[in-house]
Amino acid sequence: MNILVLNSGSSSLKYKLFAVDKEEVLANGKVERIGVPTGTARITHRKQGSPKYSQEKEIRDHEAALEIVLELLTGPEHGVISNLAAINAVGHRVLHGAEYYKESVLVDDEALTKMNELKELGPLHMPANLMGIEACRKLMPGVPQVATFDTAFHQTMPEKAYLYALPLELYRKHRIRRYGFHGTSHRYVAESAAKFLNRPATELKLITMHLGNGSSMAAIDGGKVIDTSMGFTPLEGLAMGTRSGDIDPAVLPFLCRLKQITLEEAVDFLNKQSGMLGMCGYSDMRDVYKAIARGSEDARIAYELFVYRVVKFTGAYYAALKGLDALVFTAGIGENEYLLREDVCKELEFMGVKLDYALNRTKLEQTIFTPTDLSASDSKIKVLVIPTDEELVIARDTHRLVTLSQA
Repeated sequence: MNILVLNSGSSSLKYKLFAVDKEEVLANGKVERIGVPTGTARITHRKQGSPKYSQEKEIRDHEAALEIVLELLTGPEHGVISNLAAINAVGHRVLHGAEYYKESVLVDDEALTKMNELKELGPLHMPANLMGIEACRKLMPGVPQVATFDTAFHQTMPEKAYLYALPLELYRKHRIRRYGFHGTSHRYVAESAAKFLNRPATELKLITMHLGNGSSMAAIDGGKVIDTSMGFTPLEGLAMGTRSGDIDPAVLPFLCRLKQITLEEAVDFLNKQSGMLGMCGYSDMRDVYKAIARGSEDARIAYELFVYRVVKFTGAYYAALKGLDALVFTAGIGENEYLLREDVCKELEFMGVKLDYALNRTKLEQTIFTPTDLSASDSKIKVLVIPTDEELVIARDTHRLVTLSQA
């Protein structure tokens, strides 16, 4: 079965085509700057075993972007399938399932209605996610579609973890609560950690660290999330590339008065102009390291704050879990920045975490493509690096649900 996995952003469309029986990626790519009024969109595409292909052209909307993707996948020069009939199903990454969905779901009219209701909970992402689904419905009529939700894996959190200390009416009537995000990534690395350690997930206490431009952590007990760092939106929690993370809510009206901006503009400021970028001028950790090497005090402070937040959440989750079997680093920073892993683990030695520093540093010049144990032989807690693969989770769920529906 061939499954196309789509991740639709506000001005982007990422895709992977899987031969899911072998879990093989046939082709992947992305379209960026969709519908941008100035300049052109950029398309990059790679089929397995071939060099990357790229082009630039004007692309008005997500439907036009998907048309180009489908042409590339079926074309004689860059294609990997003969025609669209070879795509058996489409899986979509969708930001928000709220309390409706605790797992992936086949997209039908009822599911679309519910997802449209959730636009107010994810105004930056949900409209784009739905545009991708609607484009597939138009261009690939009759092809089964599946939605996999970023929030779904976190729906096992108990009330004491997901409720805010607000009047309960706000939760009961308006669904104001902590939801958590990056759930597909946390789920993948948690399942991979259990497999790698050759232990049942039901026996493991894990802290998973999805550290990238957007960062989140999760405490997972017996395969179920009991707490996670992101909240009502992806703004809560750790310091991130451009997001502030945890902040006193009273800062918002003060910021509005100080900068003479609206509340919506202040929230946008916390999402897009804060975090590492706001503190030192760089949102990419690689650039932060370079700035520190040049003697930037602002970059040093921003980096130390980033590490401190990770360490603080780890300590809190260690207490919530009442023990810990493994720390799992993943995503762009977690997988690739050996110094970050080193600095975090040094602060956690009091818990019995011992990193094999020599092994950790051998990863400086290579990308880790497989799960790796970086802990010292006498470490009480395993330190793992597991590359995340959210698209594979979506492809697996799509295959499972479509197969069940056709049985």
